[in-house]
Amino acid sequence: MSKYRKKPVVIEAVKWTGENWKEIDEFITTYHETYPKDGVIMIDTLEGTHIANVGDYIIKGVQGEFYPCKPDIFEQSYETTE
Repeated sequence: MSKYRKKPVVIEAVKWTGENWKEIDEFITTYHETYPKDGVIMIDTLEGTHIANVGDYIIKGVQGEFYPCKPDIFEQSYETTE
């Protein structure tokens, strides 16, 4: 068995606060719907439609795709570059 290290990649992401819909809307350039009452955003990803809940990060991937990421996984995987 071989071991591999993930290449360092800089990504763009926005945290969904439940109140920053305009920022999310401008960030995501693919199809998405929001349900403000429930704080849910439906995002079409390369793997199908995924749900982003309040507190999740919306990530723009290396191929320009968008997908949600739970905050604990995001914080373990990414650090700010600024």
